[in-house]
Amino acid sequence: MSGNSLVLPIVLWGRMAPTHCISSLLVMDDFSTIITGCHDGQICLWDMTPELEICPRAMLFGHTASITCLSKASACTDKQYIVSASESGEMCLWDVNDGRCIEFTKLACAHTGIQFYQFTIGTQREGRLLCNGHYPEILVVDATSLEVLYSLVSKISPDWISSMSIIRSHRTQEDTVVAVSVTGILKVWIITAEVSRMQDLDPVFEEESKPIYCQGCQSISFCTFTQSSLLVVCSKYWRVFDAGDYSLLCSVPSDSDQAWTGGEFIAADKVIIWTEDGRSYIYKLPASCLPASEHFRSDVGKTKEGSIPPLIYSIAERSDKQLLICPPVTRFFFGRREPFHKLLIQGDSAGRLSLWSIPDSSPLQPLQVSSTISLQEAFDKLTPVSAGIIDQLSVLPGKEEPIKVTASVYIPSQGRLVCGREDGSIILVPATQTAIVQLLQGEHMLRRGWPPHRTLRGHRNKVTCVLYPYQISPRYDQRSLVSGGVDFSVIVWDIFTGEMKHIFCVHGGEITQLIVPPENCSTRVQHCVCSVASDHSVGLLSLRERKCIMLASRHLFPIQVIKWRPADDYLVVGCSDGSVYVWQMDTGENWSSLKFSLLQGNLPKYSHNALVVQAMKTNLTDPDMHVLFFDVEAVIIQLLTEEAQRPNPTLVSPETLQKSQAGADKGGSFLANKIFKQVKETMKETIKEHLLDEDEEEEEEMRRREEKSKSLSLLEYNLTMDTAKLFMSCLHAWGLNEQLDGICLERLGMLRPHCPISFGLISRGGHMSLMLPTFKESLLRQLSLATGLKLTLSDIVGKGTYGVSRAVTTQHLLSVISLANTLMGMTNATFVGEHMKKAPARPPRPGGTPETPRRMLAAPPQPSNPALQAQIKQGWSQLAAMHCVMLPDLLGLDKFRPPLLEMLARRWQDRCLEVREAAQALLLAELRRIGQSGRKDTIDMWAPYLPQYVDTVSSRKQKETSFSVGSWWFLMSHNDSICLQLFISEKQLNFFS
Repeated sequence: MSGNSLVLPIVLWGRMAPTHCISSLLVMDDFSTIITGCHDGQICLWDMTPELEICPRAMLFGHTASITCLSKASACTDKQYIVSASESGEMCLWDVNDGRCIEFTKLACAHTGIQFYQFTIGTQREGRLLCNGHYPEILVVDATSLEVLYSLVSKISPDWISSMSIIRSHRTQEDTVVAVSVTGILKVWIITAEVSRMQDLDPVFEEESKPIYCQGCQSISFCTFTQSSLLVVCSKYWRVFDAGDYSLLCSVPSDSDQAWTGGEFIAADKVIIWTEDGRSYIYKLPASCLPASEHFRSDVGKTKEGSIPPLIYSIAERSDKQLLICPPVTRFFFGRREPFHKLLIQGDSAGRLSLWSIPDSSPLQPLQVSSTISLQEAFDKLTPVSAGIIDQLSVLPGKEEPIKVTASVYIPSQGRLVCGREDGSIILVPATQTAIVQLLQGEHMLRRGWPPHRTLRGHRNKVTCVLYPYQISPRYDQRSLVSGGVDFSVIVWDIFTGEMKHIFCVHGGEITQLIVPPENCSTRVQHCVCSVASDHSVGLLSLRERKCIMLASRHLFPIQVIKWRPADDYLVVGCSDGSVYVWQMDTGENWSSLKFSLLQGNLPKYSHNALVVQAMKTNLTDPDMHVLFFDVEAVIIQLLTEEAQRPNPTLVSPETLQKSQAGADKGGSFLANKIFKQVKETMKETIKEHLLDEDEEEEEEMRRREEKSKSLSLLEYNLTMDTAKLFMSCLHAWGLNEQLDGICLERLGMLRPHCPISFGLISRGGHMSLMLPTFKESLLRQLSLATGLKLTLSDIVGKGTYGVSRAVTTQHLLSVISLANTLMGMTNATFVGEHMKKAPARPPRPGGTPETPRRMLAAPPQPSNPALQAQIKQGWSQLAAMHCVMLPDLLGLDKFRPPLLEMLARRWQDRCLEVREAAQALLLAELRRIGQSGRKDTIDMWAPYLPQYVDTVSSRKQKETSFSVGSWWFLMSHNDSICLQLFISEKQLNFFS
């Protein structure tokens, strides 16, 4: 998505939950949120109640590789930030409350562990992230900017750090970092004295380096109960050391058939250790490990295996016996403030979280799981079920599950969505209309086979990829659609008639990719598409010649990336083992095979369309889920453009044209002049077409084709107005004002949602959070606690959106107000009537009669009733006013997350006038709502970012008002600095209003 655009995602997940093979997990300090990272790069946020019930809330997208570690990145409760790291060196700072990406960076090294460390300098609290991984030091990173400040380096035997722990000592007032390298050497750094080294890039060397012979260290943890013990867990044994001189106190070997993967102190005399297969064991430490015992350190210097502590009990295995594709991840957390739970949490490759509450006393029988749920189980509980993009066409009689959509492409210019399915069929359907069927109530719910669609059948099994080449380059035929399947075939279709034009059968494996060559290739290659198959072959298939002009099939490993060198006529193939093959495109000759690593290409660039439908999947085995990206600015531009292009019937006669031209010459408005010119050019074009009339046979052939594909004709409805209808119906806060809801339904033509809408939020760098369809369970629980009432599903359809997060509220209110104001200024801006069925009208071709219409797209709109127009405008005005100023009172502050002032201020000078005016109105309304104390708190919060500036006018008026602050309010965004002058006082606010 483009950086400054106001883009809102709405996601249709379908009934299959996304794959979530958990690789790391974290519990926030307040025990209300669990965060899990997965091997596919996504992060899932789970809400947890005090009764330990778990519900998935949202999924975060942005990482391109497996999540290796998660850590909290703030200590205060009002800002719940976490940091995530991936195998590719990416680091992201996230806001847990709404899923926004606050900051991100990419380093040349991959982290395997991150610890958060907070300290105080004067009155300011600073946060640091201590990172270890596949590099021979510990990096100290600023927790806010993710900038590497300095590093903790080893002088003696530098090596990768397996695990580390931060020891906060209340006795010596020195905080230290204790780490174990992969070769089993324990190292100690003192960090208390180094916290002021914010700009000093010199490395800090270790204070102590001691071999403890713990190769393959899995985890290291400090006993906060006694502050004198250290637990080191290796795969074949675990050991307890004295934290004073790091003497060995006890050592326990593992059984031959299991490997330890981690452990933690759960009391002064108890440890919990877990294994690779998901079992956990609790041991009582011997007296020699307890400082309070007279036998403390009695086993120091004896044999390694010393006195083995007794096993108290083991924790029951996972309740389900589902086969896992990788070892589960187990972690232990205990509450430092209420609730004081001691929780053992386990996440597995099936996307399941299992949770055990550890009692202080020893139970008489194995501990049973306290709570467990998987993403798929959460999806299965939903009523109504989570909708997919074409479920109404995919649910077959007698079958519970719909046919899965396995490949998709959206064509914005035609408004069509092309969906390939697992049964080999391809569905062509209008995107907005199918989304309306899934999300909104209306007459369509009673119609069979709605919306109009076409089915293409040719593949014998699952469709794996779909490509519309003309969308990428106009050099291709506008009619050609290309699809690949698991049946080894690539099929070329005529998208308008549904005909199968050609089948390529040149590969020996399923087709995995279809790629368009760059513009500057040779003329012959320019009319080809590149196909990649699972048999490690690459083909260049000519759509014009209907034959394969090159097949490269000598690759030994799966193909990961395709690159081009058009000047040399080379195709470069990168394989999964790091090998690179260079092929000449016209001849198919293999020039060389190299060996080095290739980086994956960037994501495709976003084009400026009002609606973009993007198919996504978290794993290759998943069916497609579909995200609808609404670009508010583009919707506004298209609405205004169509309004300007809509010809006025009074301008069609030559006399009126002359009058209009004279009026324009006398200084008429820019818009009127523009409309006149467009009408004039359109008439010239139609007259020219009529006079030339060069090929009647070709025109008749075109007419026959249009008749043949009538079911798919997008001239049957207005795409822009349909998009606006879908968007506004999803955004409106239904259920707060029944009178306004009636106006929206009857006069404005909006539709009420029949299920909670899963919205999303796009933040820095294109990172995105998407609400899971299960979010409503968490929201209902939160709102019920806030109000003390038991709420139903209907209570959150529409109005519940504004209780999700402040950032979501800001984006939605900006969108709905700016669009309502745009529609209010248009003519006949209602979603009811004949104009919704046709595109903007062109004047009839001269010579055409009612009996013989000549390709007339639509009749000119008739002059509308002035009274009706006034009612429509009043409806949009009421809708804008409700969302701008009335929501807090209608919803109640306990259910309303107010907009963020900083996000509104960044839009104060937005390039789109309608968005700018909406931001200004919202900002001023919010400043009024928060009152004098709220405005003072805002200024105090932003004080560190404000320049030292004194307004003399404000100083003179200081005595006149109870609170009057004059300042320049500088709000810094990541790529520009927007200066907003707000004289915050009651008088100034009255002036603004």
